[in-house]
Amino acid sequence: MDNSGGIRASLAGRYASALFDLARDQRQIEAIGKSLDALGQALLDSKDFNELVASPLVSRDEAGKAFAALAPELGLDQITANFLGVLARNGRKGELRNVIRAFRRLAAEHRGEATAEVVTARPLNDDQLAQLRQQLRARAARDVNIDSTVDPSLLGGIIVKLGSQQIDASIRTKLNRLAQAMKG
Repeated sequence: MDNSGGIRASLAGRYASALFDLARDQRQIEAIGKSLDALGQALLDSKDFNELVASPLVSRDEAGKAFAALAPELGLDQITANFLGVLARNGRKGELRNVIRAFRRLAAEHRGEATAEVVTARPLNDDQLAQLRQQLRARAARDVNIDSTVDPSLLGGIIVKLGSQQIDASIRTKLNRLAQAMKG
């Protein structure tokens, strides 16, 4: 179930791949992973940081300076701090969230783990994540990391993509199928 070729094909995937290759060569995969986790958490916790990353009005130079100022505050390693500068200079700061996700997948594959993309209508609690991880581990016959996102338009249920397999048990899909069946 190696889908690293697909990951590396996207724009964010190419950046993540370059960062991952550097991390592997420098034996810093774990340190960079922790720094990217801190950035991911900052995207969730800080409206200002989220706006800095998403806003097209922030110039490349301003973004680079802001990232440089934030790096020590977030406890980022030097490679990740430099990488943020590259994203800013190349006008790709908006890809940060996707780069983090792609790097996590590459690191998981490197450790021999699988990554499942999970979409739910509401956030899963720790118990639900643990139970899902256990079920996916049994299905994949190896450890599984969960890359969880929330999409309220699902209404309820879950969509899980593990490798080339996808399980769609969302209420939205069930309602669409029902509507198609009623049309005849």
